[in-house]
Amino acid sequence: MTTLGIIVGILVLTALIVLHEYGHYRTAIRNGVRVLEFAIGFGPKVAAWVKNPKYLEWQKTKKGDQPKKWLRLAKKDYGKPQDTLIFSINWLPLGGFCAMDGESDADTRKGTFGATSFWAKTKILFAGVAMNWLTAFVILTVLAWTGMPVFLENQFKIDSDFHPEYGTVTVAEVIKNTPAAEAGLRSGDRLISASSNANTPCDESPCPTAETVIFGTANDVVTFNNHHLGQTVIYTVERENCDAEKTSDICPLVSQTKELSVTLSPEGSEYTLGIKMSQEGQTLYRSTWSAPIVGAGTTVQITVETYKGIASMIGNLVSGVARQFSPDDATREAGRTAIGTAGDSVSGPIGIIGVIFPAFTSAGATNLAFLAALISISLACMNVLPIPALDGGRWLLIALSRLRGKRLSKEMEEKIVSRAFIVLLALFFLIAVLDIIRLF
Repeated sequence: MTTLGIIVGILVLTALIVLHEYGHYRTAIRNGVRVLEFAIGFGPKVAAWVKNPKYLEWQKTKKGDQPKKWLRLAKKDYGKPQDTLIFSINWLPLGGFCAMDGESDADTRKGTFGATSFWAKTKILFAGVAMNWLTAFVILTVLAWTGMPVFLENQFKIDSDFHPEYGTVTVAEVIKNTPAAEAGLRSGDRLISASSNANTPCDESPCPTAETVIFGTANDVVTFNNHHLGQTVIYTVERENCDAEKTSDICPLVSQTKELSVTLSPEGSEYTLGIKMSQEGQTLYRSTWSAPIVGAGTTVQITVETYKGIASMIGNLVSGVARQFSPDDATREAGRTAIGTAGDSVSGPIGIIGVIFPAFTSAGATNLAFLAALISISLACMNVLPIPALDGGRWLLIALSRLRGKRLSKEMEEKIVSRAFIVLLALFFLIAVLDIIRLF
């Protein structure tokens, strides 16, 4: 499954990046910019095709027989510039690129990126991130129809068109001398739900309000217990008992629903409840007419959470590095912890392909599709950031030059972008090292 997960990860990442580049390509063509090459993958070419000039002429007149749209490019011509668009497939399948003519803002030749208006440049640069957000919206809309996995607390939904499908959480083992054992929980019990008791005394101010939680995953049980440490709660379980009314030698099992009062252990105890759990299935949210709304709302929600995560990571990193200059040992240790937290919160292609995709592939197509939507949103969020080597940063450079009333020279733009790219490569290398450490 690991090998399959790695292959799936490479294919999905490549597809998402190619869709991003396709957004640049389509918008550039629509705004009169000549695209030199659209490529899938990097490195040496496996195969390449060139747009047939005769087809382009035929398009204008529609006279005579339609010629072939694409012509296979001979290997001897791979390195030679062509008069029309090249479409290529390359050996390293980790994304793709869209090479436009005159990508410097200072280029004023007709048909180049540089010669277009500021508004056209804005559309071209942000078309890639728009495509990634659109891809995520489509995936999440389909999942809203077929069954949306629940990965976020208070995940977006429309209450009037909310059709949940819950997984089954079963007690695998009850640990002796724990709240579960004292309450009478048994191995084999299916945990249906739990309710907090509003009349339970508490030392907090204000006291927690009563709530009922339906369990779809083992994590739901853990989360509920952690919210009600030291309180008396009511667990609803489904239990199979022998039907004593039957007179046959074999006593058939019947399913019974029972409510058990459980006083959870306080904070700091070894066991809050005292059970080991097994799980079948997972909680899915289904929608009908509201599926596109749920798809859009979930896309926005994940985008907000992504930026929160980026802000938290940067905050931990900056504060962690700053604390290393403190003379106090405890402060420096807290700084190292913050840096470690920042490192744990980010993963590069090695971690995504080598760890995350195998795990999600084994969890099924639904979870894999949700992961693809998450990564597509992450690509969009990252490319919007004002880093010169990324789309948002390139737009910022162009916008600043417009405010100054003077175009940025090609040499200065290349210098800024190349240095930012070197920083990104260094960061990429560091993340790759962290991924390898986690992997092994």
